[in-house]
Amino acid sequence: MSADSLEDLFVDGLQKIYYTEQQLEDALEELESGAEDEEIQSAFSEHREETRTHIERLEEVFEALGQEAEGKQDRVVDAMIEEHEEFTEQNPDDKVLERFNLAAGQKSEHYEIAAYGNLIPLADQLGMEDAADTLEETLREEQDALEKLSKLGEGYDYGEIPSEA
Repeated sequence: MSADSLEDLFVDGLQKIYYTEQQLEDALEELESGAEDEEIQSAFSEHREETRTHIERLEEVFEALGQEAEGKQDRVVDAMIEEHEEFTEQNPDDKVLERFNLAAGQKSEHYEIAAYGNLIPLADQLGMEDAADTLEETLREEQDALEKLSKLGEGYDYGEIPSEA
């Protein structure tokens, strides 16, 4: 990354969150199809639809900058995906996996909230009020998604989960 200007920093952040949203759209589809609890399945489905909208909004911001929408690999996101893959390879109990997936969703929401929370003031400082407003709208949706996942996690019915004594 070239760190010569705030605009460079902003574009780098946009590229990384664009990559993040694309990766999470795929991951949410897997989480949705793997969920057994209908409420959890619905939450992942709804957020996948929102994620598609987030991708479209980011493309609009890139366009406003005169840049082609392009993702830039983000090692944090790759690590979260790898962590999930490693966990699922252990063939956990379905209830344990479902709870793990809720936690993974919460982690990704926290990360997205941080990313958008950093991009908004950069957009403001660059005089890009429309971009800041667009990113702010997405930030609010990410916060709502986190709240929903958190409530699902708090109220999760573990039922008959094997435990080690």
